[in-house]
Amino acid sequence: MCRTGEDGPKGISCILIEKDTPGLSFGKNEKKLGWNSQHTSTVNFDNCEVPIENLVGNEGDGFKLAMKGLDGGRVNIAACSIGGATFALENTIQYTSERKQFGKKINEFQVSQFKLADMSTDLEASRLMVYKAATSIDNKDSDATKYCAMAKRFATDACFDICNQALQLHGGYGYLKDFPLERVLRDLRVHQILEGTNEIMRLIISRKILDV
Repeated sequence: MCRTGEDGPKGISCILIEKDTPGLSFGKNEKKLGWNSQHTSTVNFDNCEVPIENLVGNEGDGFKLAMKGLDGGRVNIAACSIGGATFALENTIQYTSERKQFGKKINEFQVSQFKLADMSTDLEASRLMVYKAATSIDNKDSDATKYCAMAKRFATDACFDICNQALQLHGGYGYLKDFPLERVLRDLRVHQILEGTNEIMRLIISRKILDV
């Protein structure tokens, strides 16, 4: 995305930059809390010359194209959170059915049962919200942006909490890299930031429901 015209969103265009374009370079891989299987680095442009044929859509369409991609991206991030939380919950159900403390399995304690019940309920609620958001995109619903923001906000918050509770139920073992919970917790944390922070999701939702 680059500015090719006037100030504001109408002056932004979308251009395809080929990998071997002179002036294009990449910074060092960043060291991150999570998502370590995916490289992240800065993309640098130094007087890159690009043919007009590489323009995506029409001049001035860049901002509009970016916004169109955000709804799907938010559903995608929410779905990733559901995947991570599902993995965490399944591991926790298995662990608490095997691990014993004070002569009882961990899942025989009511406090553990209540945690597992809340985790399962929040996971199912997240899944249903994502399904609704995805369906709204397919149906070109006028409220699709609102539903996608709601699903992204709710699912990423709820699923991170599910992973946090899963680690808690694993006790000290959950904090060790010998167990998978610490990795899932680190990977899901960034979902509350990606594709627009959850604070921005609240702003989008409030504007839609208040029509401002």
